Amino acid sequence: MAIRLTHSVIPVSVKLGAPARVSARSSLPFSVGDWRGVSTFSGARPLVSAKVKPRAESTEEDRVPIEDSSIDDHDSTDQLVDVEIVHFEERDFSGTARVPVYVMLPLGVIDMNSEVVEPEELLDQLRTLKSVNVDGVMVDCWWGIVEAHTPQVYNWSGYKKLFQMIRELGLKIQVVMSFHECGGNVGDDVHIQIPEWVREVGQSNPDIYFTDRAGRRNTECLTWGIDKQRVLRGRTALEVYFDYMRSFRVEFDEFFEDKIIPEIEVGLGPCGELRYPSYPAQFGWKYPGIGEFQCYDKYLMKSLKEAAEVRGHSFWGRGPDNTETYNSTPHGTGFFRDGGDYDSYYGRFFLNWYSRVLIDHGDRVLAMANLAFEGTCIAAKLSGIHWWYKTASHAAELTAGFYNSSNRDGYGPIAAMFKKHDAALNFTCVELRTLDQHEDFPEALADPEGLVWQVLNAAWDASIPVASENALPCYDREGYNKILENAKPLTDPDGRHLSCFTYLRLNPTLMESQNFKEFERFVKRMHGEAVPDLGLAPGTQETNPE
Repeated sequence: MAIRLTHSVIPVSVKLGAPARVSARSSLPFSVGDWRGVSTFSGARPLVSAKVKPRAESTEEDRVPIEDSSIDDHDSTDQLVDVEIVHFEERDFSGTARVPVYVMLPLGVIDMNSEVVEPEELLDQLRTLKSVNVDGVMVDCWWGIVEAHTPQVYNWSGYKKLFQMIRELGLKIQVVMSFHECGGNVGDDVHIQIPEWVREVGQSNPDIYFTDRAGRRNTECLTWGIDKQRVLRGRTALEVYFDYMRSFRVEFDEFFEDKIIPEIEVGLGPCGELRYPSYPAQFGWKYPGIGEFQCYDKYLMKSLKEAAEVRGHSFWGRGPDNTETYNSTPHGTGFFRDGGDYDSYYGRFFLNWYSRVLIDHGDRVLAMANLAFEGTCIAAKLSGIHWWYKTASHAAELTAGFYNSSNRDGYGPIAAMFKKHDAALNFTCVELRTLDQHEDFPEALADPEGLVWQVLNAAWDASIPVASENALPCYDREGYNKILENAKPLTDPDGRHLSCFTYLRLNPTLMESQNFKEFERFVKRMHGEAVPDLGLAPGTQETNPE
C-alpha cells in the first residue's frame, strides 16, 4: 500500500501553531476560527488529506482524512509499503524581480510609557529575522502614546531606543503614522486609545467622531469633517496630523539621512486605512453584514446639506433612510437591492458626495505628509472590502466609501489621487481565494480575487507602486505560494510586481523551527533566489521499507 500526499494540503510534518490573531491594522473582520475559508493560511486547520491506495490502482473513494496531531508514527510505519514523494505545483521564482520583505513588529512593542517591551527577547527575534535576509520591519508609531497627554508635547523616547536596535542590526524600518485607536477589532491583544487630550475634547464635542444614523459615536479615529475645523485646542485635525509627522521627521533625521527609513505609511482612517469605519464590531456588526454609512456628525451633515443646495435639490441634504442595519443584506434593503435607490438620482448624488469626502481627506493628509517628509516615499493603505462584490450595488464597499457599484469604477479616482502625491498603495487581501469564500460563506457573494484584479490594475494603470501584506498570519507553504503568485503575476504581460511585501506579524509561532524554515524559504523566493527543494513537500523523505 502507498500513501500519496497531495500538493494542495498541509504536510503531516508541519507543526501547527496557535490560532492566529488579526491585527488592529488589518481590515479583515474575522478570526481564523471564524473564517474557515482561509484557515489554511494560519496553520490552524487540524486535518490533512492523504490518498491511501494499493500499489496496483486506487479510486477517489479511497480519500480519507488524517488528523496529524493523533497519528502514531510507529503504527503508521507498520502499514506502509512505500512512500511516494509528490512534487508540489510550484513556480520557480529564481531570477525574478526582487520583492523586499518586511515583518510587522508586535502591536504593543512600545508601551504607554514609551518604553520598549521585553527588549532582550525582541533583539533575539530581530537577529533571527536578519539571519534569513529579511529587508526590515514595520513599526506603528501610535499617536495615542507619543502625544498622549498634552497637545504638541511628543515623547519619542521608546521609539528612539527601538529604532537604534533595528539600525544596529542593519535592518530598514517602514514607519506607520498611526492616528487611530488600537483595540476593539477581532483578536487585538493591546489597547491604545487616541490621545487623552483629544478624548477630553470629544467629551464636550462628540461630533469630532464618526457617527452612524442612530447617533452612535465611533472613537477609533476622528471624522474627516474636522479636517479644517479648529476644534482640537485651536488646531484643525490636518494641523494636528502635520505637527505630529513633522515632529517625527525632525526627531529621527539621522535615520532618514542614513536611508534606514525608506518609506512612511500614513494612517488615513480606522485600522490606518482609507475608509469609513462602516463595520465596527463594537456596534454588533458581523460578517457579512453590509455595514452602515458614517456621516451623521454635524460637520459632515453640514457638508452634505451644502452639496445638496449647490446641486439645486436642498431636500437631498440627508442620509438615505432605507439602508436598514449593520447586519442587513443588500437584497433586504430598499437602497442596496438590485434596482434600488443606490442607482436613483438621489442615490448617485449621495454616493458621489460620500466617496468624494473620502478621497478629499486622503488628498489633504497625503499633501501634508509630502510636506513633512519631503524626499521620502510615502504610502497609504486601502482595505479589501470583498463581500457582496458579486452583487450590483457592492453594498459593503459603498458604506465604506468606495463608490464601486457594478456600473462604476470606484478605485480609479482613488489611484489618481495617490498618483497626485506619488504615494504607494498598500492593499490588504491579495492572499484570499474566491473559491474558499464561496465554499464557506456562499451567501456573502464575495470575490476577493476579482477585487484584487481591479484594484491592482487601477493602481498600475495610474503608474503607482503597489505593496501588500497578508491579512491573516501564514505559516504554511500553500499560503506562501498564493502570496508569491500575486506578488509576481505570471500572466502580466508587462512583468509588473509588488513593490514590497510586509508579513503580519512577528510572534512566537513564526519563530518555531518548522514554521521559520518555511518563512526563510518564502523570503528567498520573494527575493528571486533559488531554493533547493522546489516542488517537494517539506519534511518528507524517500523511504522503501521492506
